[in-house]
Amino acid sequence: MADLRVNFCGVELKNPITTASGTFGFGHEYGEFFDLSLLGGIGVKGLTPTERLGNPAPRIAETPAGILNCVGLQNPGIDRFIEEQIPFLRQYDTAIIANVSGNTVEEYEGMVEKISDADVDLIEMNISCPNVKCGGMAFGTRPDMVEEVVSAAKKKAKKPLIVKLSPNVTDITEIARAAEAAGADALSLINTLLGMRINIETRKPILSNIMGGLSGPAVFPVAVRMVYQVRKAVSVPILGMGGIRTGKDIVEMLLAGADAIAMGTVMFADPMAPVKALRELEEWMDAHGVKSVSELSGAVEV
Repeated sequence: MADLRVNFCGVELKNPITTASGTFGFGHEYGEFFDLSLLGGIGVKGLTPTERLGNPAPRIAETPAGILNCVGLQNPGIDRFIEEQIPFLRQYDTAIIANVSGNTVEEYEGMVEKISDADVDLIEMNISCPNVKCGGMAFGTRPDMVEEVVSAAKKKAKKPLIVKLSPNVTDITEIARAAEAAGADALSLINTLLGMRINIETRKPILSNIMGGLSGPAVFPVAVRMVYQVRKAVSVPILGMGGIRTGKDIVEMLLAGADAIAMGTVMFADPMAPVKALRELEEWMDAHGVKSVSELSGAVEV
């Protein structure tokens, strides 16, 4: 039988399948469909220093091959997550990946320091957030801002720090190198692509925030391309995500250079998708004589 285990920043995942932050909540709903212990890891909803209600509705819009969202990081705040959600998640034999966001360098420092002392396995830092001190430009769009926020957060981190990269940049490798140079233990990519829909009857944007993040099958080829480029540019582990639906998609993302993957939007339509993909991954590996999933990482032949 194929060995599905992955060593990700020193944390052993029983398989390479995790859930993408923002799509899985804290696991309660999905726990009614399958045993969450089947997952390699759970990426929880993005956390902020205090409770956040998010943007007003409508904040979801369908697209031909995915969805746009401008949910706005709705979450109960980091303190309630630590108090209420970690005990629930620890019922399951899987790694916990806490995702944190901030609007200033100081907020990121505080979030990383606090979550480091909690019972989580990995910290994922979302740097697609607006830097309020720089006029709202996202932290992850300029190498100098990436270095500043990652180096500051890394000094506070007691758990492996994953930096989540925004695809809304000219050169993803430039951003990846900046994050690695600043001390990132791993990178995750891609976050959502910026998109927009318009109601042609009212001539108004569908989303309350006008624009939102595109996720789902439409972004998969972009994600594969960016993971491939980043794998050639850095040496730290990569958590690949963006439109993954099947076991074959997982193989493709691993070949591009990911060490583990995250599934997200597909679960809105099919909550059992990770379980099905895990079975498909095992079947593909057996059929192709692949003994260990780690053999696939970055093994694309060009």
